[in-house]
Amino acid sequence: MPENGGARPRADLTPTDVAIMVVGIVLGIGIFKTPSLVAQYSGGDEAAFVSLWLLGGLITVLGALCYAELGSARPNAGGEYAFLREAYGPRLALMFGWARCTVIQPGAIAAAAFVMGDYAEVLVPLGTYGPGVYALASIVLFTLVNCVGTGPGKTTQKVVEVVVVLAVIGIIVSAFVTRGPAPSPETPHDTSPSGIGLAMMFVLLTYGGWNEAAYLSGELQDARRNMARALVVGVLIVIAVSLAINFAYLHVLGLDGVRDSDAVGAAMMRAVAGDTGATIMSVIVVLTTLTTLNGLIITGSRSYYALGRDITALRAIGTWKERGSTPANALLLQGAVSAALVAFGSATRVGFRAMVSYTSPVFWFFMLLVAVSIHVFRKREAGGRHHYRVPLYPVTPVLFALSCLWVLCSSLFYAGWGSVLGVVVLLTGTPLLLLKPTRSS
Repeated sequence: MPENGGARPRADLTPTDVAIMVVGIVLGIGIFKTPSLVAQYSGGDEAAFVSLWLLGGLITVLGALCYAELGSARPNAGGEYAFLREAYGPRLALMFGWARCTVIQPGAIAAAAFVMGDYAEVLVPLGTYGPGVYALASIVLFTLVNCVGTGPGKTTQKVVEVVVVLAVIGIIVSAFVTRGPAPSPETPHDTSPSGIGLAMMFVLLTYGGWNEAAYLSGELQDARRNMARALVVGVLIVIAVSLAINFAYLHVLGLDGVRDSDAVGAAMMRAVAGDTGATIMSVIVVLTTLTTLNGLIITGSRSYYALGRDITALRAIGTWKERGSTPANALLLQGAVSAALVAFGSATRVGFRAMVSYTSPVFWFFMLLVAVSIHVFRKREAGGRHHYRVPLYPVTPVLFALSCLWVLCSSLFYAGWGSVLGVVVLLTGTPLLLLKPTRSS
């Protein structure tokens, strides 16, 4: 896709870089926040709890295979924005750009920053607004690091991710050498379709973030060959680690203990090693949320960059800084929007669950359209293409699309008022449709 003049993204990222980015983004806040919520909706059966995580892993693999075809066939720094633009035209892509820049990405960045702030406050208390201060400082720091260039941001991700993976392995091993709780009588819990739908929403949130690799396809070396390998390897690592941590939770706490804990990771480590264990867990959660935050900042800025290339009025954020190979203006705008959400959250005490309900329906609506776009592109292709193609077509993309529709409906009807607010913010972007694109579709 032609650039709007000036510097272009360089293909500097290896498959290992992208796989590490996927692991760093996904293994962040979810696995230390959502298992207790999933347990609340899985009934009193550990098998049902584990089955939900396995089903979520299967859906995630289906999605990764679909995105691998899209990313390898159309490597572009705009990721999903570029896919939707080519499949459905500039108007729908503009609405997605607005949604990602106002709802999806800054909401995810703010949520990760708040969780980091909560755990940092446990380690070094700063007072009533301490979590907000930590959250704001982390967003500013990682935004500036990535403004320097993609290299420092990528190096930061690698270093912190190695520490995190080693620490998580240590936690899992220590959990399994601890004697589990005595069996307790089962108690009835929500197993209705709405409950299962909400449970899957939280499972897929925990696995979520792998799709961010699409925004790095324009910077991946030989994307046509390497996109599938980078995505699938990253996703499989995430699923394996997540399952291992959940088994550790069950082994130490039992399903009732998982269900009844607001901070399941800290509860598990307190059972294993007392208050020292809880402190160690807080440090690890801070590190994991920082890797998530850094990855979200890197990939999210590419959305602002792509939107700036298509809208004349936003041209300033559609420029690429040659030195450092980074969309510096886009990073700064994204940082400002995310910081504003942090300030709002600090003032209103908006919680993690409200952020999830705010972003989920908008996110899954556009992911559904991305899944369907594979069929759109296949119909347009004349003959074979020299890029990765999703196996078992059309079954794989159809199953993924149906999964997206299921979670979309669950988030709309059962997740609470926050989902309505997210849709309202999306609709406020309709005036963008009147702006003149800088490029033809």
